[in-house]
This record gives sequence, C-alpha cells and structure tokens, in this order.
Amino acid sequence: MNRFARRLAWSAVVVWAAVSVAFALNTLLPGDPARMVSGPQARPADVARIREQLGLDRAPLVQYARFWRRLVHLGPRVVERDGAPEHAGCVAVLPLGPSAVHVSLGKSFQMRQPVVEIIAVRLPRTLALAVAGLLVQLSLGVAAGTFAAVRRGAWIDRALVGTSLLGVSAPTFLIALLLQYVFSRQLRWLPLDGFGSTLADHARCLVLPALTLGIYGAAFYTRLVRDEMLVLLRQDWVRTAYAKGLPRWQVVVRHGLRNAAVPVVTALGLDFGSLMGGAIVTETVFRWPGLGELSVRAMLDRDGPVVCGCVVVTAVAIVATNLAVDLVYARLDPRVTVPRAPRTR
Repeated sequence: MNRFARRLAWSAVVVWAAVSVAFALNTLLPGDPARMVSGPQARPADVARIREQLGLDRAPLVQYARFWRRLVHLGPRVVERDGAPEHAGCVAVLPLGPSAVHVSLGKSFQMRQPVVEIIAVRLPRTLALAVAGLLVQLSLGVAAGTFAAVRRGAWIDRALVGTSLLGVSAPTFLIALLLQYVFSRQLRWLPLDGFGSTLADHARCLVLPALTLGIYGAAFYTRLVRDEMLVLLRQDWVRTAYAKGLPRWQVVVRHGLRNAAVPVVTALGLDFGSLMGGAIVTETVFRWPGLGELSVRAMLDRDGPVVCGCVVVTAVAIVATNLAVDLVYARLDPRVTVPRAPRTR
C-alpha cells in the first residue's frame, strides 16, 4: 500500500471519528428534539408519536447504526420499508448499472426537508465565502509579508508586524462590527448583512464577510511569509543570483516566494477546509446563509440530522483539502515525493 492509499484510509477513519463524536454529543446534549418539534403546548401523547416518527424512541446504538446504513447504501434511489421511504432525499454519487451508490443524510426534524437538499443550497454560498476570504488573505498577507522581509528593520517592517499582531489578536466579530460601522452605517457603500436576491446583490453582500475573514487571516500569513522569506534571503543561492545580475524583484518573487510557498500551502489547505465547514462567527454576524449559520441554528434546535450532515461536509472538506495539499507539495518541491512500492522479481 503506497502513501496515498494509506492517507486515503486514514482520511476515512477521520471522517468516521468526527461524525461519530458529533452523533454522540448530539445524543447526550440535554433537551428533547421531539418536544422542540411539537412545541411547548403539545400533549405527551403527541410528543411520543412524533418521537416515534423521528426514530428517537430507539436506543442510541440503533439510531447510530441506522444513520450509517442510510448514509451510504447501494441500490435504487428509494427503498420502501414499513410504508416509509427510508432513503428519500438521497443523491447518487456513483452509478453502477441499474443500481448506484447513494448518499442520504435523512430529513431535518425542524424543516422537514432532506438534509442533502438543505446542504446543497447552503454549500455554494459557503464555498463562495471561503474562496473570497482566502483570496483576500493571500493577497494582503503574501504582499505584506514579502515587503516586510525585503525591508527588514525599516519602519515599514515594524508597522506591518505590529499591524499583523493587532489583526491576529482582534476577535473576528470585532473586525466584522467595525467593518459594518464604517462601510454600512457611516459610508453606506455596502449592505449591513443578508444575502440579497440578485447576483449583483450577492456580490455586494459578500464583500464585508470576505474582508472580515481576509483581514483576520492576512495577519497570520504576513508573519508566516515574512519569517520564511527572512530565512530564504540569507541563503547562498540568493547571493549567487544577485552576483549573476538578476533584478531584485526576480530574485524575491520568482525564487524566494516559490520556496516559501510550501508552508503557505499547508496553512491554506487547513484554512480552506475549516472555512468549508462554515465561518460560524462571520456568517452569524452578517447573516450569511451558509453552513456555519445553518449548523448554529441546527444545534440550538437539536436538529440531529442537520448537525451530522454539516459535520460530514466539514470533515470531508478538511481531509480532501489535506490530500490535495500532499499532491501540490510534489509540484512545489521536487524533493517531496510519494514513495513507490518495491518491485517484486
């Protein structure tokens, strides 16, 4: 088994562990989901009936087994059992002739919709916010870190380092509130929160959440790139490049930044995976309808299928990003290779 196969196996274990912990915590938390669905004025008989309909009257281990059996199954789209479609709302991910491998996350207790459909609506919004936030982080952080390293010891270096410390220390919600006050309350350039109804509204509503994530993350990337560039610019090959008459910008950008990209890619992969799970604070402050806002509301409502569905998406996004980072390493640094299995003679 080569390295990639081992990483793939460990990734499956990580996803299983994360979903299992989320399922256990959701089961152990106080509160009755059936009572929350039926309302505080419902009769005990109605609560018991709803609990039976939702499958909450079964033992926790039985619910856990049913969750995994429903999550990935081979067969037709809907399997009738006791008159109820157990796999309704599933999505075919791998066609295999008349049958297919389906993924189903059940139905939401509160919204009474398939969780797959709910997440399918929220996921593109979280993806847009994650990509926009990372672009802002990289643009600001890499530029500031490189400039600070080139101007080491100057006043601009100290100013950038001090600003990065302030950005790392500031809570995300504080940055969000300051941006809302300046650009929405005072200047009235951008919407305060929400999502909008048209593509232009979506883009305008995306600016402030992306800036919030970008400013917070750019502070970290500034220090990371600066530290890496300071080490690289002292190497012998840099002096050799200058001795050959290469321009300074070419030495710094084409040679220095490429060698400093490995730790940046590592941090980028971790950040993207976590943001795909939903930037909870940012989405809540700006009322951005993504996975973060959905997971918070689901936890408050004790909506177990939605909580587990968000955890599944987050865990898959994180492990998939880590696998992609491993593949990118070999492109950035030829010394990083995937060991091959020995030949048999």
